[in-house]
Amino acid sequence: MASGFGYTGGRSRCFNYWQEFSRCYAQTDNPGACRPQSEDYLECLHGTKEVARAQQIKAELLRQAQAAAKEGQKAADIAADGGIVGLGLINRSTEEAETKK
Repeated sequence: MASGFGYTGGRSRCFNYWQEFSRCYAQTDNPGACRPQSEDYLECLHGTKEVARAQQIKAELLRQAQAAAKEGQKAADIAADGGIVGLGLINRSTEEAETKK
């Protein structure tokens, strides 16, 4: 346990979590009942869950960027092959005709 004093002399950032945990631990006969307070205190100290969540978000963003780049590459390959690129004008005009009926 830290002394409760931060670098600037005041309370540390996790002191309140430590107080909650120590209060629970002192009042209970079953130390397992204080597991949520213990996890909160350890998360405040080390930030392991926060780091894991940030890594998940970063991985998902990279995956989405790679998927978008792959789709862009497919479109560029089609255009480079000289194939006819549809603009959707024919489909749009038939859909408009159907909605006007």
